[in-house]
Amino acid sequence: MVRMSVLADCLKTISNAEKRGRRQVLIRPSSKVIVKFLLKMQEHGYIGEFEIVDDHRASKIVIDLTGRLNKCGVISPRFDVLHDEIEKWVVNLLPSRQFGHILISTTYGIMTHEEARRKKTGGKILGFFY
Repeated sequence: MVRMSVLADCLKTISNAEKRGRRQVLIRPSSKVIVKFLLKMQEHGYIGEFEIVDDHRASKIVIDLTGRLNKCGVISPRFDVLHDEIEKWVVNLLPSRQFGHILISTTYGIMTHEEARRKKTGGKILGFFY
């Protein structure tokens, strides 16, 4: 069967493994967007270390889970978000203002909603985690 969204499959696999109480999870295939998404999750402490295993195809990623992740998901289709509309998405997606992150793909790269608000830039919404 054809994979429609590699990022959605990745986040669903991580979420399911976290619910089952697993310590590690194997993600395949890998992509640049997945790696950037995981770097942001790691930067904020929601996942541990991750290792990219190159098999000369689409490569795999082995992620160490910390048990801090409650939910993560992808927003499809990737809606356009202006910098003054970010607050509306935060209210709709996250459980509270101090808790969780929304990732936005901007011209400056993939960043969280707080960084995008600070730089006063919009972009396309990728997903969320908390």
